[in-house]
Amino acid sequence: MVAKQYMEKQLSRRDLLKASVVSGSSMMLPGCFNSSRSKPISQNIAEKASLPYHLQDYANLYKKSPRQAALKWFTEAKFGLFIHYGLYSLDGIHPFEQWRLKTPVKEYEKKMHRFTAEKFNAQAICDLALEAEMKYVNLVAKHCEGFCLWDTRQTAFNSVNAAAQRDLVAEMAEACSKRQLGLFIFYEHGFDWRHPHGPRKRDWPGPSITEIPYSPLEPTYAYGDAYDLNHYVDYVSAQIEELLTNYGPIAGIWLDGASVPASGDHRKFHLQMLYDKIHRLQPHALISYKWGITGTEDFYAPEKGQIKRVNDRSKPMEICEPLNAGWGHVKDAKHRAADWAIQRLREDRQAYANFLLNIGPLGDGSIHPQDIETLKAVGRHIRKHGFPGQE
Repeated sequence: MVAKQYMEKQLSRRDLLKASVVSGSSMMLPGCFNSSRSKPISQNIAEKASLPYHLQDYANLYKKSPRQAALKWFTEAKFGLFIHYGLYSLDGIHPFEQWRLKTPVKEYEKKMHRFTAEKFNAQAICDLALEAEMKYVNLVAKHCEGFCLWDTRQTAFNSVNAAAQRDLVAEMAEACSKRQLGLFIFYEHGFDWRHPHGPRKRDWPGPSITEIPYSPLEPTYAYGDAYDLNHYVDYVSAQIEELLTNYGPIAGIWLDGASVPASGDHRKFHLQMLYDKIHRLQPHALISYKWGITGTEDFYAPEKGQIKRVNDRSKPMEICEPLNAGWGHVKDAKHRAADWAIQRLREDRQAYANFLLNIGPLGDGSIHPQDIETLKAVGRHIRKHGFPGQE
């Protein structure tokens, strides 16, 4: 489809979706759009509580400043569980599978037919986090592939329209609420290989991983004068609003892809406007964008190898690392044991940083047996010896 035709078709679909954004909906599977969306999760979770469940012990400070209460909770939480799960989990190649294999958009979306998530159990995952002595969970709701794990109105490329027919964000929100685990939402901001107006990093040294080097060109992407980043900016804003209004108290929004806005004029992404919207919708919700873009983020969350990029040490920091080699499920990857995780937790606590430990569920949503044993062993160690770095 040429760019002009794409734009004309999208204009008519905006009314259908009742959204003010250009989405990836032109790339739906035949018949997968469902205009009658499921309702938000149960009222006790969906309603805005005067005091978020994970901040019950910080009520006095919350009355003075919701964000300060959230920051104090976060620094005292110390340890969290990261969960990378999506279409990329099905074949166990890598979360960058689509880019690495240069899979066309229409071909890649066929994976939705196989995404059953039959063994994804939010309740069991949260129980495992508690057993590991973790205080919060961070679920990857959208990664670079653009596939969404919630009932979004902005695109049909989501888990509700996949074989699973489930809203996994809703399930995780329900499970976290019952166990008073803070819920962070990971949202891939700087990369989106689905959206026709996704970010383009033009000065990347070599092939850019923000857009797939298709040959011939991917027909669903907008090019030249038809390309407009503002469509993607609006799309992001609408999706973040969904996440903050339909799923109860959210501990924070965890943005990824910082190298893209950092590569040029980040003002074109209107990040401060997005941050202000997040804080307006949920005043306690914390914001991170890896090592920081605007400097107005609430905390920094670099990967282990990115710590030196954090120049501002006046704010809390969280360091993330995976239990396997590829963040998402990777076949035959070596899984790290408890001794490694305990040492990493010790190092991060000594540096006054939180540790966000990642698991990549298998394609069916189950957790790798080695990861289960590692997390349980870490919990046993903490209960017996105290928190690493504070023994």
